[in-house]
Amino acid sequence: MPTKRVLHVVTNVGHYDDPSHATGLWLSELTHAWRVFDEAGFEQTLVNPAGGPSPLEPRALKFPSYDKTAKAWRADPAKMELLATTKRPEEIDSADFDAVYFTGGHGVMYDFPDCEGLQRITREIYERGGVVSSVCHGYCGLLDTRLSDGSYLIAGKHMTGFAWREEVFARVDKLVPYSAEERAKQRGALYEKAKLPFVSYTAVDGNLVTGQNPGSAKATARKVVEVLAGDTSQARP
Repeated sequence: MPTKRVLHVVTNVGHYDDPSHATGLWLSELTHAWRVFDEAGFEQTLVNPAGGPSPLEPRALKFPSYDKTAKAWRADPAKMELLATTKRPEEIDSADFDAVYFTGGHGVMYDFPDCEGLQRITREIYERGGVVSSVCHGYCGLLDTRLSDGSYLIAGKHMTGFAWREEVFARVDKLVPYSAEERAKQRGALYEKAKLPFVSYTAVDGNLVTGQNPGSAKATARKVVEVLAGDTSQARP
């Protein structure tokens, strides 16, 4: 079987509207998935909306999710160089990838939604049967993506992502520029979430795979592997 290839999408943005409040990539959402894909033998590439450095969310370096995978990444100069030299969407040929995986962190709320290059890549991968996936705030990269027929990619699809009540519990509801959960619903998504905040939760609808929060990254990546392997037992009818 040919080697599967995954494109990870990370943010360029390092702060909220208020520059005194830092944000960025929630590192474990990348590292947990990277390990799963690496163990599956996948080739992996990083891209962000503008190319170049992806800042790290400071809070993510203190939370329990900052585990050995994230620590090992930060201690590896080669891995950190990957985050410093990400590709631009214009440099990416979607035909080279079997899946796209949108990571989170609040920075993505600013630069993911309006990036036409990312929308192009996502649409092309999805429409040829590849996997489109996201974890946590990564689904902000799917909010405005339309298919070739003009419909929203997430319209009528079961999906999940960081919930508004999780924003409140994280005490950033006054900092975020919008409610991603509400926007997903406005686009026609069949949004769902775990009964309790911050519990790992995933949703699979055909070749759309989404995870709710940082603790869902590993499970989300495993679902991507399953779908790419042709295991549709978790998919919606």
